[in-house]
Amino acid sequence: MDIVTWLPQFGGFLWTLLAFVVALSIIVAIHEYGHYIVGRWSGIHAEVFSLGFGPVLLKRTDRRGTQWQFALFPLGGYVKFKGDANPSGGADEDALRGLSADERRSTMTGAPLWARAATVAAGPLFNFALSIIVFTGIFMLRGTTAEPLAVGDLYELPMTQELRIGDELVAIEGEDVPPFESGRFGEFLDALPVEETLDYTVRRNGSEEIVQGPYVQLPLATEVLPLSAASDAGLESGDVIQAVNGQGIVAFDELREIVESSEGAPLDLTVWREGETLDLTLEPRRVDEPQPGGSFRTVYRIGVAGGMFFQPATVTPGPFEAFGAGVAQTGEIMRGSISGLWHMITGAISTCNLSGPIGIAETSGAMASQGTQSFIWFIAVLSTAVGLLNLFPVPVLDGGHLVFYAYEAVSGRPPSDKALRVLMSLGLTLVLGLMVFALTNDIFCP
Repeated sequence: MDIVTWLPQFGGFLWTLLAFVVALSIIVAIHEYGHYIVGRWSGIHAEVFSLGFGPVLLKRTDRRGTQWQFALFPLGGYVKFKGDANPSGGADEDALRGLSADERRSTMTGAPLWARAATVAAGPLFNFALSIIVFTGIFMLRGTTAEPLAVGDLYELPMTQELRIGDELVAIEGEDVPPFESGRFGEFLDALPVEETLDYTVRRNGSEEIVQGPYVQLPLATEVLPLSAASDAGLESGDVIQAVNGQGIVAFDELREIVESSEGAPLDLTVWREGETLDLTLEPRRVDEPQPGGSFRTVYRIGVAGGMFFQPATVTPGPFEAFGAGVAQTGEIMRGSISGLWHMITGAISTCNLSGPIGIAETSGAMASQGTQSFIWFIAVLSTAVGLLNLFPVPVLDGGHLVFYAYEAVSGRPPSDKALRVLMSLGLTLVLGLMVFALTNDIFCP
């Protein structure tokens, strides 16, 4: 049994808070460790490595003279390098004044430009590395669909089905099954008759047989998204939706069409779950979905993912294949985040798509309630988002510091202290304003 599911659903406030703190602490620790270790490799001495802010709860000083500590408020962290005025950076002129040239080299202020830039960039890059490693591991654990398509596991269903685990699908309704990964597979499914029972030609124990089974993509909830209308109504993964507003349905596409045309009106669902029939009511919600090419489409959704009535057999991908998929997944999250932010700025989609700390905490708890793998996947997604956010060219963020270093590389001198103070104040105001705006979204957006 998944150890995370032993906890009380992570639905209560304390469990939600715990999930949020665990996720944030891991991401912050990786981010700050990137700054620390690259700074150390570059000859810059770290005086303090802190997880959390405020009063120190635990601390230990290592043989290099770095103090490692846990502080009371676990909502971030920092690395204070030698010569810094405070954890946010900035030179401590009094401390630097009495240092020799060699000693100044071990400070952030006195280090070469390349060392400072590498140290600052390492935080976001380590966040991306964490995401890639996690995605790679999960892809290897989940595997990829085996060819030819075969039954790996079967969902419990309310209708009769004669397929067995290990069956290879040869044909459905007399039409040969194309390779699963081919572009023709989706077209093949769309062309099947929408009927409760279909004929499946399977290869079993070396010979072919024709058996009966349900429509391939029946209205089965293979996944219920956290904080969705379906989740709030009590729908669970594995549920089969048999009717909507008293109208029987056979295919998942029928459910999608009813939801999209509902305009948000309440829907009464008849749901089959482990031999019992349940009546649930939910209200579809407006969602801005990304489209190919970077645009968005506003539709109504209930937060249910569908699929086939069986789980395909899988094979473990090679490490290079899984790594490539991990890189691609991280890149796709970055692309989607930038596209979404741009469309919010231009007014193409609702600003309610921007979540603040409350929304992130609720999502943390919801993902944790779905199991360890879902929670770890969420940490990887959030790590990518944190790394990307820190690369934005805003003073006080890592990206802002990199802009200052780029200016220094071009002009031959750093920005003046006065300019830095003004820009840092503007950057801090912008970041705090964004946080307040996101928090307002958490409270007032539907």
